[in-house]
Amino acid sequence: MIIDKQLAKVGVVCRREQTVKLLETQIALVEAQEGIAVIPSFGMLACRNRKVTTSALIDPVVSLDFYQISNRGSRLSEDAKEFSRFLKTYIANWAGSSNVP
Repeated sequence: MIIDKQLAKVGVVCRREQTVKLLETQIALVEAQEGIAVIPSFGMLACRNRKVTTSALIDPVVSLDFYQISNRGSRLSEDAKEFSRFLKTYIANWAGSSNVP
């Protein structure tokens, strides 16, 4: 896992007793004092009304790729193509202004 590799580089070992994938479940477990979670930045919005503390991972810096997934057997509608173009442009602009590698 990318997070484990980055933590290992700086000598941090995280003992895992339970692994969950859903963002809301991760946040709820942290709120219930059942551990910690490393989440993507888009999850910050889900944390705003919860009793949790958030902080950016800056040492080590972890970058993630984004992927578009579509059904191989069908074509995207024009609306979906337009949204995809918008999202790609938006992410590129955001990454550039945020100094994201």
